[in-house]
Amino acid sequence: MDDKNKNNLIKMSLEGVRIEVPSQKPIILLKEEGGNRYLPIWIGAFEASAIAMEISDIKTPRPMTHDLMVNILEILDCKIKKIEITKIKDNTFYAIIRMENNNEEELEIDSRPSDAIALAVRCNCEIYAEEKVIKSAGLEIQSIEEEVDKFKDFLDNVYPEDFKKEE
Repeated sequence: MDDKNKNNLIKMSLEGVRIEVPSQKPIILLKEEGGNRYLPIWIGAFEASAIAMEISDIKTPRPMTHDLMVNILEILDCKIKKIEITKIKDNTFYAIIRMENNNEEELEIDSRPSDAIALAVRCNCEIYAEEKVIKSAGLEIQSIEEEVDKFKDFLDNVYPEDFKKEE
């Protein structure tokens, strides 16, 4: 499948789960494949844990919620084909899980991005985001090295007087 399709979807890769400072809230970071745009999405602690455990290949003795969902889908002979981050409204992200049943009928399920991504990492399916979502909520970083160089340049050219309080 092409990285961009007719719906203006951009293929993304999951860079990881982090804790955002200073809020201490979990965040997932998606990166545009072949590009330099990132999409940060704040998520709940449970979903962050579910994603991080799967990424780290940590298995629990009994199925957790997302594992249970995958097991149910397998028994019903349904496959998750891809997930799509489709919009952001009032700082809330929306996603769709695209599935196919055993009759090759396409199914579309409304989802929170965190749940969709927790399923995607378990099913090894592709993650996409609408271009408009990336433009609205994404960040563009040329490279980590470039950002470090910018920060070093800032440190080389900043002086204590720059932080004096204006009177």
